[in-house]
Amino acid sequence: MAQDINWFPGHMRRTLNETKDALKLVDLVYETCDARIPFSSRNPELDKLIGTKPRVVILNKADLADPNKTNEWIQRINSTGSRAVCMEATKKKGLDKLEEVTMELMKDILDRAAAKGREGRPVRAMVVGVPNTGKSTLINALAGKKAAVTGDKPGVTRQAKWIRTSGRLELMDMPGVLWPKIASQRSQLVLTATGAIKMEVTDNIEVSYNAINLLYELYPELMEERYKVKESFGNGDLYERFLQMGKLRGCLMSGGRVDEERFARSFLDDLRSGRIGRISLEIPYGKAD
Repeated sequence: MAQDINWFPGHMRRTLNETKDALKLVDLVYETCDARIPFSSRNPELDKLIGTKPRVVILNKADLADPNKTNEWIQRINSTGSRAVCMEATKKKGLDKLEEVTMELMKDILDRAAAKGREGRPVRAMVVGVPNTGKSTLINALAGKKAAVTGDKPGVTRQAKWIRTSGRLELMDMPGVLWPKIASQRSQLVLTATGAIKMEVTDNIEVSYNAINLLYELYPELMEERYKVKESFGNGDLYERFLQMGKLRGCLMSGGRVDEERFARSFLDDLRSGRIGRISLEIPYGKAD
């Protein structure tokens, strides 16, 4: 990534301030992240705000991620004191495990409430997360209805609201929020490649070019199978490999030149939809930059 991405609209700072105040009203926090990038899709600002409040980290979109790497991430997050579960919110897979972990964390609170005659006291959970990590989809799955607006673009939820479920949960939906400055170029790359940052503020060609190079490092077999271009094509000339991929995908202009923008958008769509395969762009215990 040649230039740093700074995308921190005023409403995101307001959201952080509102989150701090609203934490007093909830029992625990559900923090969604993208299972493909569990480091970069978690906002470090939230750690400062949430503190010791019980938290469940939900590795959403697990159906798009490498299952072995997801299991490693769950072990890593559990070792930090938070609890982690994997989820496919669009298919409502993982809800039982989330409920089980929630009741474990809330046992003492609910037991004390029952001892005071408040049997059936609801559990109040705040739902937070980086944009486009499936936060609203999770809420709709838990509520059993379309209670939150969903979309395939980041920044859909713009204000906090309470949502009741048919069970014992009351959910506070907070807008997705990035942080003032994304720390590393690696994090900028994986966030933009997976769709957490709006395409309007990124260079699609640069993002796709760098993401392709990263995926050839991590999953060369999947890339070769999808795009029919060997990792070693062009004797190490990565740009030549990029152009060959675009050519074989039929992204051509007059004169036979490769339409780089068209191919870049096609590739990013492949990556985000899972058509390349189940991939994880970050591994636990590794460097993040």
